[in-house]
Amino acid sequence: MATLTASQFANLHTFLVAARHASFALAAQELALTPSAVSHRIARLEAGLGLRLFERLTRQVKLTQDGERIFAALQIGWDGLHAALAGGDALTGSITVHARPSIAQCWLVPRLAGFTAQYPDVSIDLRVGNDSVDFRAGQVDLALHYGDGNFPGLASRKLMDEWLAPVCSPDYAREHGLLDAPHQIQDATVLHDTLAWPACAPDAEWRLWLDGQAPGVNLPARSLRFDRADLCAQAAIHHAGVAMGRRQLVQPWLDSGQLILPFGDFSLDSPQAYYLVHSGRAALPARVQALFDWLLGQVSVSC
Repeated sequence: MATLTASQFANLHTFLVAARHASFALAAQELALTPSAVSHRIARLEAGLGLRLFERLTRQVKLTQDGERIFAALQIGWDGLHAALAGGDALTGSITVHARPSIAQCWLVPRLAGFTAQYPDVSIDLRVGNDSVDFRAGQVDLALHYGDGNFPGLASRKLMDEWLAPVCSPDYAREHGLLDAPHQIQDATVLHDTLAWPACAPDAEWRLWLDGQAPGVNLPARSLRFDRADLCAQAAIHHAGVAMGRRQLVQPWLDSGQLILPFGDFSLDSPQAYYLVHSGRAALPARVQALFDWLLGQVSVSC
């Protein structure tokens, strides 16, 4: 059986880190090497395998199909090695989490101190954005998404449901005569999250709520548009208009009185929910499973 030399092992580890960061420069920082040294190690690995692992682009590198395949296999093996060296299913190492910006800002980040206190040897690399996540390369361990639960080729678990209700500041409600008067929305400015969920219409959340709770009331022409629900809520706090509030995100502001429900508690069950999503190719490493279970526990505690 062929064995790895120290040099070959170093090259594989360098590839693993560079693939995780999608950057030779960031890999160099983590490994305390120069970007040139990282590039040379990757080149030697490619030559030895007879495969092209990265596409070299102007400002970044991107895994090829062969690179994705080898990275996924290496990641699984590395997790197993890490656990074995630590004496079993080790709760140590790093977890890369991807979340939509609003749920990260309003729900996830305020809770992370509790996880790190319970699992001090596990570090979390949180990345946010509205772009879709490519789990094939193994660069993300766990994602927190808002959607309809349809994630082809991936494993998912519903984390929590969501409810929709218009919110605004108390001053804005009084100024525009909105209190208990949904029809007065026609004289207000509405705030839209245009990327509420994948491929939705820019005013999808408002249309849902109006159809369900205020049929016959039309949306006004005046609007402000954002690509994040938390920005809509922040704009509403600062008297810019009426936002469609997601209760899981805006509840702290309702509790503090910075936002109110001008039309009363006319909440509508959202057809979308929050899901924990991950690759279904293999069992979750112990540290990722710990975060998965801990997040589910956070919902049961808050209910």
